[in-house]
Amino acid sequence: MTAPDPGKFAFIIHPLRIADFARRYPITRKLPERLVELAFRPVPPRLMSHITGIRSATGARAEGWFIGLPLTPRTLLDSPLDFVYRRLIQCGRLAESLGAGVVGLGAFTKIVGDRGLTVANHLRIAVTTGNSYTAATAVEGALLAAQRMGLEPANITAAVIGATGSIGAVCSQILARSVGRLVLVARTREALEALRARLVPAGPAMTLGARRAEIAVETDVKAAVRTAEVILTVSSATDVLIEPEDLRPGAVVCDVARPRNVSRLVYERRDDVLVIDGGVIEIPGEVDFGFDFGFPPRTTEACVAETILLALERRYENFTLGRDITLSQVEEIAALARRHGFRLSGFRRFERAIGDDEVERIRRAARPIRVAQVSRAADPKTV
Repeated sequence: MTAPDPGKFAFIIHPLRIADFARRYPITRKLPERLVELAFRPVPPRLMSHITGIRSATGARAEGWFIGLPLTPRTLLDSPLDFVYRRLIQCGRLAESLGAGVVGLGAFTKIVGDRGLTVANHLRIAVTTGNSYTAATAVEGALLAAQRMGLEPANITAAVIGATGSIGAVCSQILARSVGRLVLVARTREALEALRARLVPAGPAMTLGARRAEIAVETDVKAAVRTAEVILTVSSATDVLIEPEDLRPGAVVCDVARPRNVSRLVYERRDDVLVIDGGVIEIPGEVDFGFDFGFPPRTTEACVAETILLALERRYENFTLGRDITLSQVEEIAALARRHGFRLSGFRRFERAIGDDEVERIRRAARPIRVAQVSRAADPKTV
C-alpha cells in the first residue's frame, strides 16, 4: 500500500538582530546596522531551505520550507503596515507556489498589525502564528523547571512579563490555576486590570478544592521580578528587561520572547538562578531543517512545531490568529503534540543545553541564600 503524501507547510523567518544577516552575508559584519537594514528593506522574500524527514509517532509525515523575510524587528515595527502586509503576503504566495497547505508566522511577523488576520484574508492557504503551542510549552517548561529547583507551584509567586499580549494572557490563565500568587506585568494598568477581572471568578469556585491564585498587577518589571520565584517573559519589547540584580536567589526564568527579555549577563553573573529558553521542541523523525537557525538537530521553537502539527493532521485551516488565544486552542494543540510524539527538548538557554548536573548546582547555590533570607525575615530582632 502506498504511503500517503506528506502534509506540507511553510514557515516565515526573519533576522532578529543584525548579526543574523552575517550567517548568509559575512560582509554585513563590517557595515553600520542602519545601512544593513536599509539595504535589505527592498529585498523580496526568498526560499531558505527545504525541511524533510518529519515522521510522527502515528506514522504521518510532513515536509516544509523556511521562507526568509530580510527585515529586522525594528524595520517590521517602524514601517507602514501596508508595506509589512505586502511583504508577508508575498511570503504566503511563495508558500502557496511550493505546495504548502499552511504557513506559520515567526517572531515579529506574528505581532505586527492584526496578528495574521489580514495576511490570511489574502491567501488561499491556512495561516497560524503558532502561539497556542508556544503558550502550552512555556508554562509546562516553567513549572517543570520550578519543580526541579525544589519549588512547589502551589506555594510560589509567578510573574508574567507581557501579560496582556496574546501569549501572556492565556499563559496567565493557565498559571492562575497552578500557583499561589500571580503578578501580571505590562505597560498599561487599564489593560492589566481588565485581564485581572477576567481571571478572577465573580462567584464561588465551581468545584471543591479548585485553586485560585491571588492576582496582582504591576507596571514596573523590576518590582514584579523581585517578588517572584518563577518569571515567564513573553513581552514584545525589543530591549532587555531583566538584569542580574533584578532576580532573587533560586528564581526560575522562562524566556519566551524573541529578541530575549533576559540579559545574557544573568547567565554570566548569577549562578543561583535558572534561566531557560521557552518552547524548544524535539520533532520526531530524521528531521533535516536544511538551515542553521541556532537550534540543535531535530529541535525548533514551539511556533514552528504548531505549524508542523497542523500539516501532519492536514488541518489546513487558520488555527491561531488575532489577539486572543483560547484555553481550548492551547489544550487541543497540546493534545495533538502528545499524539504525534512532540516533546519539550530538555532545558536550554542561549542556544546551549542545561544538564541535570547544572540544574543541581544552581539549586545548591541558591539554597543557602534563600534559607538566610527566610531566617532574617522570621527573626523580629533582625533590622
